[in-house]
Amino acid sequence: MSFADDYVAGDVNTIEDDAAYSGGPVDAPTAVAALTYIATSLADDPSAVSVSVSEKGDKVVLSLALAADDIGRMIGRRGRTAQALRAVVAAAGARDGVTTTVDILD
Repeated sequence: MSFADDYVAGDVNTIEDDAAYSGGPVDAPTAVAALTYIATSLADDPSAVSVSVSEKGDKVVLSLALAADDIGRMIGRRGRTAQALRAVVAAAGARDGVTTTVDILD
């Protein structure tokens, strides 16, 4: 009996619709939600916060755009706030099964 004999259409163990194998875009909804929530909570102008998702190699890059006055607050002293933000988003991305990085755009 071969693998082809065991194949059942719609089987959950197939990889034909999986974005990681088909080369399609990878979603990171938990990481995006965590980044958006934290950034809007910290920002003076939450309406200016936007997050865009892209792929670079095997990583999902979350680009965070803010109002000019909020960039310093998001980076923090010696980059500690940005480092903590990246750690939380990385944990949320791990829950989504992806490796994430956060870029703070100026």
